[in-house]
Amino acid sequence: MEEEIFISGRNIPHIDPVLEVWHFPISLYLFLGGMAAGIIFFASLFTILRKEKEVPTAVKGAMIVAVVAISIGLVALMYDLTHLLYVWQLYMTIRIESPMSWGAWVLLIISILSFLWVFSYSTEIFPKWDWKFDFIKRFQAFLIENRRTMAMIMLPLSIILGIYTGILLSAFNARPLWNNPILGPLFLTSGLSTGAAAIILFSKNHFEKTLFTKIDLALIILELGLIIHMFMGMYAGSAVQLEALDILMGGEFTVMFFVFVVILGLIFPAMLEGIELMGFKVPSIVPALLILMGGLIFRMVMVEAGQITRYLY
Repeated sequence: MEEEIFISGRNIPHIDPVLEVWHFPISLYLFLGGMAAGIIFFASLFTILRKEKEVPTAVKGAMIVAVVAISIGLVALMYDLTHLLYVWQLYMTIRIESPMSWGAWVLLIISILSFLWVFSYSTEIFPKWDWKFDFIKRFQAFLIENRRTMAMIMLPLSIILGIYTGILLSAFNARPLWNNPILGPLFLTSGLSTGAAAIILFSKNHFEKTLFTKIDLALIILELGLIIHMFMGMYAGSAVQLEALDILMGGEFTVMFFVFVVILGLIFPAMLEGIELMGFKVPSIVPALLILMGGLIFRMVMVEAGQITRYLY
């Protein structure tokens, strides 16, 4: 039994401060937002590089996945909100210092552009579809002509969206596990990795699969490096950060983090991708699904564990 001495009457669990108010819907929202950011990043990048024909799934089919992911993520976010009718007030102002304000505006703009992007490819994705009305066809032709312009806008927005999913947590100074500058780059890298995995999962083009397998392998190595850097930074931190780190190193989330995120979600799929690139036959669906699973569990662990950590003294 662990004994804690309260030196302030304000430390009343679930009352002041309120603990563990974010649950699975927020984790799902962060995961889908990061994955969508990754897909949009690659679609925009290869369009700007004029490589659309080489990676058809990345610029067409996977963007449908991104639009669906954003939609489901927004539904999950709305489900979690307490005062849903006041969401519109977020769009009555822009607060540069607020990650929530940045996220709300970026998500709105990138959602609209993603829908327009998929609409511009609708006749290629569904060749038998006929919009019938001339003004719709003219609007689609206008979007097709300006795809590279949309890509140039979406590329930086996708990076901001990916980083925002981590900064949203790191901005909470009262939660020592979250209050870490590495979370932004870490969540961005994880989002790019899950986005690449989603493209691999749906692609039927050998060149495209091989290319994104190489990209994903590099991103996994970078993500593992950022996780190590996060742990090293917290180990060199204050006693409060060391106490917060205990929840992942020997605490209740240790198995979930190291087994399902680090080993099954990163190291094992990286090994499978490496074996595949060496020329051996590996079903690409296996590492792709493991990476997506690891990305979701990673956010579940960080959201749940971060809320438990606190400044007691």
